[in-house]
Amino acid sequence: MFSVAVIDYGMGNLHSISKALQHVSKDTEVWVTSDPQKIFEADRVVFPGVGAIRDCMQSLRRLDLVDVITKVANEKPFLGICLGLQALLNDSEESPDSNCLGLFPGSVLRFKEPLLNTRNEVLKVPHMGWNNVSQVTDHPLWNKIPQNSRFYFVHSYYASVTDASKIAASANYPIPFTCALAANKLFAVQFHPEKSQSAGLQLLANFLAWDGVCER
Repeated sequence: MFSVAVIDYGMGNLHSISKALQHVSKDTEVWVTSDPQKIFEADRVVFPGVGAIRDCMQSLRRLDLVDVITKVANEKPFLGICLGLQALLNDSEESPDSNCLGLFPGSVLRFKEPLLNTRNEVLKVPHMGWNNVSQVTDHPLWNKIPQNSRFYFVHSYYASVTDASKIAASANYPIPFTCALAANKLFAVQFHPEKSQSAGLQLLANFLAWDGVCER
């Protein structure tokens, strides 16, 4: 048995992600927790999230989890999901006065409206639904996931990093935007793997099998 901590800071579909993790690996103990000691003890860590970045950072600070996340993200396999990706950058247009965690240099930007597709039709913000994901780097978490597989998105903001070598995947809406980041033991996605059927479950299975070794 090995363990994965799903960080509970009051924001995120914790039931869905924990059930998905248990589904892909019956030998995994899934701890939904805000206890720093349990997070430090876990073999792997998942940082989920939905909602506003200001509320996210306030909750992390209130629960004394900022330093915990910074530390474990450098020490063991770590997966950020949706808001759990955005919080890893320096700042966000959603709340310019709220500093984020700064594990990836860059900012979180809002989709600029109006967004028009190739037929001159207006696309809605938030970007909600299925979209193709283009893998731009070889990484263990893409194992057995075909190029341009479809994943489920719900977001109005996206990551813009200053170091393009950290980009692991992109999608289009209708402009290209970064939807996955990777560095060392850290991997983060804008989409929701727990809602993305077979491709999402494969990514979670890859995460649970990953030893954290990455040449990025």
